[in-house]
Amino acid sequence: MSGPLVISGWSAVSAAGIGALAFNEGILPGWTGRNSQANDDARGELARRVPGFDVKEALGRKNTRSMDRVTGLAVLTVARMVDGEREQGHGLDAGSTGLVLGTTTGSVQSMMDFTRDSFTQDRPHLVDPARFPNAVMNRAAGQAAIWHGLRGPNATIASGHVAGISALRYAARLHRAGHARTVLCGAVEELTPLRVWLERKRGGNDGSAILGEGCAVVRLESPADARDAGRPVLAYLLGTAFRVPANDAETPAAVADCATSVLARAGASTTDVWALAGDLTGAADARLREVFKALPRRITLASKLADTGAAAAALHVAAVLCHAAAEPAAHDRLALVASVDRDGATGIVAFRLPPG
Repeated sequence: MSGPLVISGWSAVSAAGIGALAFNEGILPGWTGRNSQANDDARGELARRVPGFDVKEALGRKNTRSMDRVTGLAVLTVARMVDGEREQGHGLDAGSTGLVLGTTTGSVQSMMDFTRDSFTQDRPHLVDPARFPNAVMNRAAGQAAIWHGLRGPNATIASGHVAGISALRYAARLHRAGHARTVLCGAVEELTPLRVWLERKRGGNDGSAILGEGCAVVRLESPADARDAGRPVLAYLLGTAFRVPANDAETPAAVADCATSVLARAGASTTDVWALAGDLTGAADARLREVFKALPRRITLASKLADTGAAAAALHVAAVLCHAAAEPAAHDRLALVASVDRDGATGIVAFRLPPG
């Protein structure tokens, strides 16, 4: 189907709370994130978890005995969006709805716990077979689809901090190839002691960095389907751009190249951009500022939600939608979401916000 696809619904779970309303209230000015700050592991790292989140309490005890945290976050986020839209009279054709979920590696905690049990637990079984699915990278996406009866394509995209942008690109390809009429896409990250340990070992957390967790999911469909269903058009997806530089020194140039490429594809210039979202820092941020002679509105979440890993780009997409709804200056202009993974992969996605 020709023409840009649209975002017509979304939800998020983060340190700001559970659901779109909590996220909106949390990321707009006035909320500092301090109420979600907690001492979450034995080494005392500061971390921002989803407040009050427990898998069994959030989803009930049925079918959650062995469900891990990252799967629970994904299932809950999709539930909040789907249930919220059903309450507004917007149905969901499960047979033609796909799900694309971005991640880093799935649940590091589940993988390492299961592996450790294979060495330490008693024979003959050694491991709890009910926990094995959690050690598979696509567990969260698969379980979210099963939980909500989604029978369209189901995919997991593992690309770290750019996972939310990768998921949007993959979802758009599924739709345009006719594999799904509606695609729910986003990304998820959990906060666990072993994730903190792994970040420190790879040099990503020196003990002062604050880690977070969360999940954001959007509905992607054609403008016609959104209109026929009575759903609002929140943003038009114009395109994505990715680069994988050979080394860290080339990352700033890769970021700039992504920005100019995605704008050229959209037939737009830097002056058309209302906002730039993402937690870019250092040379990459400075190089992107050079691209924009007149700096656009900046939207960042690190100070409030911390480093949310694979969920970061998806949460910034949700943040763009929140700010655009509250700011008339966004009407009929562009917003970019940029992200750089620690391994160097760079991604940018461009949206056009609807007229007021």
